[in-house]
Amino acid sequence: MEHCLFCRIIARSIPASIVFEDEHFIAIEDITPQAPLHLLLIPKKHFANLLDMTVEDDALVGHILRTGGDLARGRGDGDGGFRIVQNNGTGAGQSVFHIHFHLLAGREFAWPPG
Repeated sequence: MEHCLFCRIIARSIPASIVFEDEHFIAIEDITPQAPLHLLLIPKKHFANLLDMTVEDDALVGHILRTGGDLARGRGDGDGGFRIVQNNGTGAGQSVFHIHFHLLAGREFAWPPG
């Protein structure tokens, strides 16, 4: 996916502040943070959104969510509360069509999220 922003970040052809990486995904700092802690959790496998995933990808999503919690805890935000958000499609605010999850922490969050 040579034109995909996140694929290019994963390939290191675009710089990013990578805070975590394993064989399944990377976590980078969001360039327009919406909370004191705002990381993007990006699978290395390209999917446009949740609708492109199959049952074979269930373990990947579980791994990303669990590790996201570990990242929040490691940054001191595990007990204070954090949010993991996935925007699916333009109507939900998705602007980069490579699935990713936003890890947000360090401030109070309203419900419903808007």
